[in-house]
Amino acid sequence: MHESPERSAPTPPLAWDDVGYFLAVARQGSLSAAARLLGVEHATVARRVGALEARIALRLFDRLPRAWVLTREGQALLAPAERLEQEALAFARAALAGNAKLGPVRVSAPPLLASHFLVPRLAARAAQWAGIELELVGEVRNADLHRREADVALRLMRPEAPGLAGRRLGHLAFRLYGTADWAGRAPADWRFIGYGDSLRESPQQRVLERLAAGRPFLLRSNDLAALYQACRSGLGLAMLPRFLAGADPVLHELASEATPVRREIWCVLHPDVRRSPRVRLIADAIAELLREAAQELDG
Repeated sequence: MHESPERSAPTPPLAWDDVGYFLAVARQGSLSAAARLLGVEHATVARRVGALEARIALRLFDRLPRAWVLTREGQALLAPAERLEQEALAFARAALAGNAKLGPVRVSAPPLLASHFLVPRLAARAAQWAGIELELVGEVRNADLHRREADVALRLMRPEAPGLAGRRLGHLAFRLYGTADWAGRAPADWRFIGYGDSLRESPQQRVLERLAAGRPFLLRSNDLAALYQACRSGLGLAMLPRFLAGADPVLHELASEATPVRREIWCVLHPDVRRSPRVRLIADAIAELLREAAQELDG
């Protein structure tokens, strides 16, 4: 009786997560940057990419001291990996759309609007979204809804990316505020605090730059909460949202022909997740809050 030849162990299937790690390193160019993007340790990124390379028997990156650079084989696999990513994201969006009202919903919004406006009002109506695990992310940048960085996004401009569904929910007014000391000074003596370079092109900052007319800013920050605290501490004048500064007894609105600056508030969703009952419930709840507070936001 002849022994049958020994069969080789089947190659384990590719894990999508490993491909995702490959894409993160390819896009970011280094382990540390990819780890920050993914919210994991850099050793985890190295291990997962190494596992993918071992599974397909190809070296995907040249490990340089300060960067990981795609090899020729890695470059050849980049486009197929991105197509695989799009299919996986489409699958996840379709799964969410068909899911029940229970589960997570991730909302991206400008930081101050998230913390000082949405949180207290949503908390007061928690019974309306019982069973939903709400994740509220305050961020200046626009979350990529195609990559499912958020299910619902509040933005201060009309969405420009193709394939997104958006509805305008109202306006957010920015006005010029300062303490009583600044309110008593002549405009020629005003000093200003405003956004840094990353937000220098925002409409409210452009107005402030015109008012400053070349005068130096005492403080710049990409954190509107920091500018608010600096303004109410008397450091200088700032363009602040009316819903926040208008209710602060420490601050006074200063008259200017250039103000107020009115920004549109848009609720943006990917069409695939718009059919999800829980995403729709949260989006509708936020829209209702904004409609009820229209006077407070815009004035």
